[in-house]
Amino acid sequence: MATKTISIDIEAYERLRRARRTRSESFSMVIKRALWPAPPRTAGALLKAFEGAPVMDEEALDRLEKAQAGDRPPEDPWQAE
Repeated sequence: MATKTISIDIEAYERLRRARRTRSESFSMVIKRALWPAPPRTAGALLKAFEGAPVMDEEALDRLEKAQAGDRPPEDPWQAE
């Protein structure tokens, strides 16, 4: 197995050391089982995702607006229609 040497500060080292389940657990094992939070969802990421996406034409937008205007909540939301 190939290895790579890294430098970490004392606080990071202590966190890794405390996160070990047993004395024999390696730091590599601790890091591999760590849960890394997903990056936050941002408007910039959304815009980037839409780059190159087809643009809706005016006719399609008009149809959507008409459909939305005609969409009304039920008189009694507790009764299924």
